[in-house]
Amino acid sequence: MADLKITVFKNDQSEPESTITIPMVVIRVASKVIPKKALDILQERGIDLEEIISLSDNPDVHGPLVIIEEHKKKEKIIISLENC
Repeated sequence: MADLKITVFKNDQSEPESTITIPMVVIRVASKVIPKKALDILQERGIDLEEIISLSDNPDVHGPLVIIEEHKKKEKIIISLENC
């Protein structure tokens, strides 16, 4: 099973400012208790939590799933699946 990894880059730097790694088992549990409003916000950003959970079951799926570029903030967020 893969881990969900969120990497944040600021000011066009090649080194990330922060990285968050969340085990998919935690995501599975959290998806059942996350308020609908929060899920809607994720959907607006192009993040389908149920689809990510489904993809995490496939050992052939890894790497970036979503790349969000906030040009005005000079920020890039990469959401990926990383095999453990």
